[in-house]
Amino acid sequence: MTNTAKLPLALAIMGPTASGKTAAALAIARQIPSEIISVDSALVYRGMDIGTAKPSAAERASAPHHLIDIIDPLDAYSVAQFRTDTLALVADITARGKLPLLVGGTMLYFKGLADGLDELPGADPAIRAALEADAAAIGWPAMHARLQTQDPATAARLAPNDAQRIQRALEIIALCGKPMSELLALREKPVLPFELLSFALEPSDRAVLHARIAARFDAMLAEDGGNGGLIGEVEQLRRRGDLHPGLPSMRCVGYRQAWDYLDGRIGYAALRETGIIATRQLAKRQMTWLRSMPERIVVDCLDADPAARMLAHLAALKK
Repeated sequence: MTNTAKLPLALAIMGPTASGKTAAALAIARQIPSEIISVDSALVYRGMDIGTAKPSAAERASAPHHLIDIIDPLDAYSVAQFRTDTLALVADITARGKLPLLVGGTMLYFKGLADGLDELPGADPAIRAALEADAAAIGWPAMHARLQTQDPATAARLAPNDAQRIQRALEIIALCGKPMSELLALREKPVLPFELLSFALEPSDRAVLHARIAARFDAMLAEDGGNGGLIGEVEQLRRRGDLHPGLPSMRCVGYRQAWDYLDGRIGYAALRETGIIATRQLAKRQMTWLRSMPERIVVDCLDADPAARMLAHLAALKK
């Protein structure tokens, strides 16, 4: 990047779920006047607090937070909107003389911010209808397996039940004859109006991260919070009457499992097991995204003080 010395600085703190991103960001904010921009596609939803591990009221009071509780679960929030909002927020925060901390695990948001938006072909109703018919016959996991044979790089980053993105990736192949990953690699990367220093909290021992994930999911199920834990939170959302499991908000990990439990399709033990498995799978996809980001600075999330390592690196850059 040219003229980086003249550009304001922003820090990205990325990582898989349960890697301690919020704690690290708050530790940095205690040392450097900062404001936190959430990079999380679940934290944008109001009324979804327990299952998203939303920062507590005390944590949010200790440093300004942005892009949390900004839309209703019935609505959608796009990568394009995230990019627009974040560019404006970084400009505002740096103008106030503070350090923007971009914190979260939605790697598609980070990629959209750094690499720009997709310039891909528009939707084709006929192709989409054919793909939906195939999915109705064989299921989205089988469609994901089909994508794996045609565009393994994109398939590796998507959940087997991520119908919307699997459909889009297969649609692009049908339209262009080339995989989406190849088309995206040909794009000219935009230049951000700030220097983005990217840290990735990654585990040196995956088993420890898995134990953290299980413990956190159990805490979500047990949490009171006035709602009776995750199950109570989803029960309250269902009582609205306008939400359904096909919405992006209700497809978030934990919420779709709790919805199935409340529908009577699975028992409590299966809710816990499938919720933990789904969270592990999310962490695996997040790690796949991270490995595709060569400019990241890896910090072991299992270190005693990951924030201190990030601050030391930042101090070294200023020398």
